[in-house]
Order: sequence, then structure tokens, then C-alpha cells
Amino acid sequence: MYSLAKQYEIADQCLKERLEMVLPAAMEESGIECWLIACREYNEDPIMKFITPSHYPTARRLSIFLFYHKDDVTKYISVSRPDPDLAKYYERDYDVKNESQMQALERVLRKLDPKNIAIDVTEKDYAYTDGLSHSLYEMFKKELPDDLTERFVSADELGILYLEKRTPTELKYYPQVMAEAMEIIEAAFSDEVITPGKTTCRDVMNFMEQMTNDRGLTLWFPATVDLQRQGGMFEEDTVIERGDLLHCDFGIVYMNLCTDTQRLCYVLKEGEADLPEELKIAMKRNNQFQDIVRKNMASGLSGNETFTKSIEEGKAAGLRPVLYSHPCGLFGHSAGPSIGLWDHQAGDLSHGEHKIYNDTSYALELSIIEYLEMYKQDTYIFTEETVVNHDGEVSFLAENRERIKVIGGKQ
Repeated sequence: MYSLAKQYEIADQCLKERLEMVLPAAMEESGIECWLIACREYNEDPIMKFITPSHYPTARRLSIFLFYHKDDVTKYISVSRPDPDLAKYYERDYDVKNESQMQALERVLRKLDPKNIAIDVTEKDYAYTDGLSHSLYEMFKKELPDDLTERFVSADELGILYLEKRTPTELKYYPQVMAEAMEIIEAAFSDEVITPGKTTCRDVMNFMEQMTNDRGLTLWFPATVDLQRQGGMFEEDTVIERGDLLHCDFGIVYMNLCTDTQRLCYVLKEGEADLPEELKIAMKRNNQFQDIVRKNMASGLSGNETFTKSIEEGKAAGLRPVLYSHPCGLFGHSAGPSIGLWDHQAGDLSHGEHKIYNDTSYALELSIIEYLEMYKQDTYIFTEETVVNHDGEVSFLAENRERIKVIGGKQ
């Protein structure tokens, strides 16, 4: 684990890259000349965290930021109260003593004279680009001239492009973020934590959450542990027994990056020394479907196209696939295209229309259904791996994606 000062240093380097490298390209591609982001203290826009430095954790009264891009010129303007940390990234253009904040905003917009002004009011049901509060929107409509507010457009496409791209520094440190998550999973799925006939699923979940907290990390969703055995799927206070197939779903936030991982663990029966052959075969078939999806993700299709093509190819290979992958990065369920949903196995999602771009990251989340004789029932082989799409290849941030961990050797 890095010191907090080091984490802030890395996060601020990522901010610099995001503003200087990702933002201009996103504005160019979306055709936006000016992006207006505004929020009040403790009612921050979801995007604010990723346009401000580490020592600016909340808005100050009313913080207003303008991004302008035209003809290879990009400007970063703060129409906010003075702040030394913001000054490292933004030109402040607000004379606090001689004008109101709305007067300053109008003056700056007049000077920039953009053809359009993107605001965070979604038209596509995107949470990340819906952060402008109703009261601020009404204030802009009331206090800014009509010829400026008539230029308001949704920041949907721009915001998604800005958030989904990984910067060089994020790509460099993401494997270390993933390693922290994997150490917790490895510790949880162990003979030191799990005693067959005594330990419950809830006990393992509590262990994972406590270890996360002890390391100074954050969970972006509660840890989940469940199991499958003859009779179905069980969770919460179910006692773990020998012969159970355990499954966890676990995601942390570290240095502003999220992980999302599902791994499996088998508890040996009395007299067993290795994973049953049925489970080895099932895991190989799951990996086969992972590779099908990876290939289609790397091709630059949309989320919906990737879903449809992958499901068709999986079924043609004799699999019973279920696909529900999603972007994972600055948020756990992050900006970018959905690739199916657990409860909607069709390639027609509105969030799936977006294309899969280079230097983006995802939770490769899927499963196959296999009939296992050992359980006398259909069994889900759940897997989820955090992956990065970089230069035509979708690669895993953690090792051992083909492994079902085996515990219960202490007999």
C-alpha cells in the first residue's frame, strides 16, 4: 500500500493526463466546444471528483468549471472562489469583489462564444452525466441570457468518453490495484478462514470487508459469498460444508480505480485430494467463453454487437452462456457500453449502443451453465475478471483466471 501522500500524487498525475490528453480528444469527437460543470458543496456532480485535484474534495459554496476546445486550443477555466490547488490546473476568471458569479460566467461565455455548451443533464439515462442539480439549471436559465442558454446541449457523449478512457498512469498502476483485491480474496478463500461445518458464508463476507477496512481501502459494493451444492444455491448464514462450490463477488476502490472480481473455490470432501474432473472441465469451458467475449470486445464493436456475437459463438461452441459484462474504472459500474445484463439477455440495451474504445477497462462478467453429475443439477460457473482493452488486446489484470481454488486439505 502506498502512503496517502503518494496516492494523492498518483491521482493528481492521472488528473493532469485526463485533462490534457483525454479531454481534448473527447471534446473533438463529441463535437462539443464548451463543457459547463457546476455544483454546490456536498451536492457534487459525479464527474467533479475527476476534474479536480486530491486536495479539493468538495465543491466550495458554488464551484463552476468551463472547458473549451476549438481549433486545437483547449482552455480550463474556474469561475469559482480562489483556491491554490485548483490554480495548478485552471485559469481562474472571476473577480469576487466586483462581480457576481453569474456575471462572471456570462462574461467568460461571451468571450469564448462557443457554438454549443454541454451541461450534465442526461438525455440517455446516464447517471454520470446527470449531475447538474435542478436548482442550478433553473438558476442558469433565469440569470443567463437566452442566446446563451439556447446553446445548452447534453454532455452525454462527452462525459462518457471522458470517464471511460484510462490514462497512461492509470494503466500503469491498475495491476497493483487489482493485486490488493486479489490478496483479500486469497486470504478469505483459505483454510485459515474457512472451517467446513462451522464457517458460514456471512463469516467469510465479514472477513473480506474487515480486511478491506484494515488496509485503508474502500468497497464500492458489499462483499458477496455464496455456494452451490445439491439442492441449489445458498448464501448468508449457510454453513459451508465439504463438497461445496464457493463463489465470491468482490470489488474495491484504490487510487480512484475500481476492481470487480468473481472467483470460485471448492471445499474438498473427505478423501479427496484434488478438484473433481467435472469442475476442471466446466472451468475450461467457461474460459473458452471468456476468450470468445475478449476477442469481440477487442474488435471495436458496440456493446450490443459484442453481446450478440459472443452469445451466438458461445452457443455454436456447445456452451450455455450468460453474458453481463460492464465498464469498470473510475466507478465500479462505470461509464461506457453495457454488454448484456444478468436479467436481460438480449442485445438491445440503450446503454449498449456505445462503441468499445481502446484504452478502456471492463469487468468481464459472465457465466456458463453446466449440468454437474456431482450435484445432480445445473450449476452456474460464475467468473468475473477486471480487464483492459489496449492496442487490440483485452488482457487480464490478475493471474489464475483458469483456476478454481481448492481448500479443505486439513482433514
